[in-house]
Amino acid sequence: MLNFILNGILWVLALYGLFEIIKTIIYTYTYTNMKSDGIYVIVAVKNQEKRIEGFIRSILFRFLYGKEDYIKDIIVTDLNSTDDTGKIINNIAKDYECIKVTDWRECKEVIDSIDEVKK
Repeated sequence: MLNFILNGILWVLALYGLFEIIKTIIYTYTYTNMKSDGIYVIVAVKNQEKRIEGFIRSILFRFLYGKEDYIKDIIVTDLNSTDDTGKIINNIAKDYECIKVTDWRECKEVIDSIDEVKK
């Protein structure tokens, strides 16, 4: 009898967890512009020509060769750099489809659309 009660409790908890997962997926698809199929890395940079290539390549290494297959895209935003940061980012983006280069306005629109949903 005790075994039956414990199994019943476990099934109720499992169904509750499944219900919560389904609710989260529906909420994500309905109220955000981002897909819930992974993590999008957003990097905002300004005047980082000496460091940006190594940083982006370290993320790419984890993304392409590591076990972090949940990273879907790398979004890089140049904040009006006065050095060659923008050129370096664009050169790297030509070689890899997973890198998306945007301007600050596009990136801000995405972040604002996510923030508005949370309110």
